Amino acid sequence: MQKRWTTAAAVVSVLALMVGACGGGTGGGGASSAKTIKIMSSLPMTGASRTQTVEIVNSIQMAIADTKINNVTVNFEALDDATAAKGSWDAAQEAENARKAINDKSVVAYIGTYNSGAAKVSIPLLNQAGLVMVSPANTYPGLTKPGKGEANEPNTYYPNGKRNYARVVPADDLQGAVGAVWAKDLGAKKVYIVHDTQLYGKGIADVFRAKAKDLGLTEAGYEGADKADNYRALANKIKDSGADFVYYGGIVDNNPAVLLKDIRAVLPTMKFMGPDGINCSEFLKQAGPAADASVYSTFGGVPPEKYTGKAADWLKAYNAKYNNNNPNPYAIYGYEAAKVVLAAIAAAGDKADDRATVLANVMGTKNYDGVLGKWSFDANGDTTLTQFSGSQAKSGSWAFVKELAVQQ
Repeated sequence: MQKRWTTAAAVVSVLALMVGACGGGTGGGGASSAKTIKIMSSLPMTGASRTQTVEIVNSIQMAIADTKINNVTVNFEALDDATAAKGSWDAAQEAENARKAINDKSVVAYIGTYNSGAAKVSIPLLNQAGLVMVSPANTYPGLTKPGKGEANEPNTYYPNGKRNYARVVPADDLQGAVGAVWAKDLGAKKVYIVHDTQLYGKGIADVFRAKAKDLGLTEAGYEGADKADNYRALANKIKDSGADFVYYGGIVDNNPAVLLKDIRAVLPTMKFMGPDGINCSEFLKQAGPAADASVYSTFGGVPPEKYTGKAADWLKAYNAKYNNNNPNPYAIYGYEAAKVVLAAIAAAGDKADDRATVLANVMGTKNYDGVLGKWSFDANGDTTLTQFSGSQAKSGSWAFVKELAVQQ
């Protein structure tokens, strides 16, 4: 049986302690300036997202092992924000994780969350505590961008008035739009839009919807569909609507594979597209043969087989360490998130254990030359990277089709 991660276990202590001099000789008294700090992650380690999140945790561990910081020991603890009862992330569990990080005074950074709805829970708690949060996966625009979500967003998430949250992945106001453009290029004329009713899923569906309208596509239908064991009634509605294309906004945990199977039963050749929430091996595994024809997904960046330069070097090291035939696309974002945090800790020097200093350093990241390329965090905490790609399901894997241009 595969070992499971829990909130109590999964504590990985990585010695990043190199006792050389840093800004002055340590001599015999060097040990007195040594510091022990902790990074926590909060990701759904239970349920359908587990395949991706284990790989993100692997990548965080790699980043810590790859980074040597004089006189600093970095401990790492992986928390699970999912519950067996829900089979996916749980708001109460995410709040508990955030409070655990806040109350552990050795914690200087929080890497998470995987789901945007979970981020909505923890950002305000961590904000009040002055603890920096870096996400490798959240894409809902309203977490950071004024005018891109609800009327009170994003300020409602930052009660102390200062930003403490950043993400290394591009947001959905870009991804949803490139998805709509690509759908039109694929021949879509009449689109049925479905979302899983969650913050991320509905958010990206709405962005796709608005862009599709601008492009002149006809809307055959629009509705939320909660997680269910079958969607036969919805599949028949889609058939009766005369749609020639289905766009799904949501995550693999909420059974888009079941929806696809039910659509295939009545519309064998219907084109189906989703965002990064379905761009994972688990979705294709669940969908089986239903994903063999005309299934597409978008993703920020490019898939592992297209990595070059530092990204290709990282992939080689990851595969060697974990005996993988390429991880899911979010793994490299986990590595980048951790490396940015570690760079901020290193830059803090004698204040490596000071949350305020680490936070300021992370949010001030400029011209960072990492495995994703050279990028910065803008004033909102968003990455300046805007590269997207489109993939198609083929023989149980996602195959790269093309890069997708952002049209501002």
